[in-house]
Amino acid sequence: MTQPSSENYQHAFAEALFRRQQEYAPQVARGTVRERKAKLRRLHDCLLRRRHEMYAAMQADFGKGETEVNISEIGVINTEIRHTIRHLNSWLTPKRVGTPMMLIGTRSEIRYEAKGVCLILSPWNFPFNLALAPLVSAVAAGNCVILKPSEYTPHSAALIKSIVEECFPPEEVSVLEGGPDLAQHLTELPFNHIFFTGSPAVGKLVMAAAARNLASVTLELGGKSPVLVDESADLDVAAKKIAWLKALNAGQCCIACDYVLVHESVHDALVEKLGEKFRRFYGDSPEARKASPDYCRMVNDRHFARVQSLLDDAVQRGAKIAFGGHLDAGERYFDPTVLTDVPDDAVIWQEEIFGPPMLIRPYKTLDEALAFINAGPRPLSMSIFSARHSAIETALNQTRVGTTTVNDAGISFYHSDLPFGGVNNSGFGKCHGHHGFLEFVNQRGVSYQNRIFPHTNLFHPPYKSKIADLMLRGVMRWF
Repeated sequence: MTQPSSENYQHAFAEALFRRQQEYAPQVARGTVRERKAKLRRLHDCLLRRRHEMYAAMQADFGKGETEVNISEIGVINTEIRHTIRHLNSWLTPKRVGTPMMLIGTRSEIRYEAKGVCLILSPWNFPFNLALAPLVSAVAAGNCVILKPSEYTPHSAALIKSIVEECFPPEEVSVLEGGPDLAQHLTELPFNHIFFTGSPAVGKLVMAAAARNLASVTLELGGKSPVLVDESADLDVAAKKIAWLKALNAGQCCIACDYVLVHESVHDALVEKLGEKFRRFYGDSPEARKASPDYCRMVNDRHFARVQSLLDDAVQRGAKIAFGGHLDAGERYFDPTVLTDVPDDAVIWQEEIFGPPMLIRPYKTLDEALAFINAGPRPLSMSIFSARHSAIETALNQTRVGTTTVNDAGISFYHSDLPFGGVNNSGFGKCHGHHGFLEFVNQRGVSYQNRIFPHTNLFHPPYKSKIADLMLRGVMRWF
């Protein structure tokens, strides 16, 4: 008798779990606000209690220090939980809407109901943050969830599974560990919503699979996020902010500064200051930076080799390494690296870097810089450094970007009242706070006929053309 393969068993288990959650979903959707808050508090307290396990997992997967884990993982999730708990009563309260004249005698409202069973496919670069933050929104909305973390960070994935098992029954929230084949199989199941964070290439596959079941999707993707620095900017501040965001998680971040467009008059000064900031943050020498507890490693050998090939190609084509460039493949260490004079045909201009190298490109006019940004796919994030309000407004008005920070880098990600997400190639749909909650609910419109006017028949035959004509003319005047 042929034994079933582990892959077939995994797929069968996933299907059984999905069916189990489908049966349980109506009960979860009926949960009260108090019950949903209790679930979120349980997750919040579990993360605090088990944070030392999270430190160890991130150290094993990335060589990441405790402070960065607090800043970019635990702190983000628990801030999201506290914000959600604080506002959940308001979010779930049906919202009354006005009554148009043609529907006089009625009242209407919007109700917020759970979508049902949701799938969260999370990435490896911030394994806890980007798995559990959308889970907060899904639970607040009253859904059941199957969460599949990335196989690239196995220590973190195993701990996510353990934390979820401690906080939720499997028929409500479950974690399935596995590779791309499992992810593909999951997307073929008729989920009510899929939340995916990853690359645009995989996002297209997820969207195509979801379309076969007409499942709604949220795609949090990436792209080449630009930084604009004009001649009026405070270069010391700009360099400090850019260097911090670029080196966070060794550049393995969807909102990392991929390239910097800087006015030609301050190009050299900015490059010099970037080097100063990297030395100040992580050490004067490659050896000191490698030993820094605040600078982590590339996630695996394959990703290290990919980014190294981008750097090598750029240098071979004439790019100059203005800072950094030191690598240690054995430790997957990649120095913070600043590249100048990068030719347009370098492959590094075509791909999201997702690593330490950062490109610096001078421009002559603001129009030239904005044209360069707009020539590429719409990015997830953008930073603008300028002391001129007119330049800032021009840059905001003439670009289409998912999220933007002015005179800082990346801080809009940490604002729970701001929507975070991309546009077109960098994704669609939003997360964080109320915006994330809305991704996981169906906004159901409900109209009630007032019993005082139960027989209103303005729209019923036999039609009175003069009344309809007057109504049409009235509606047209309102516009």
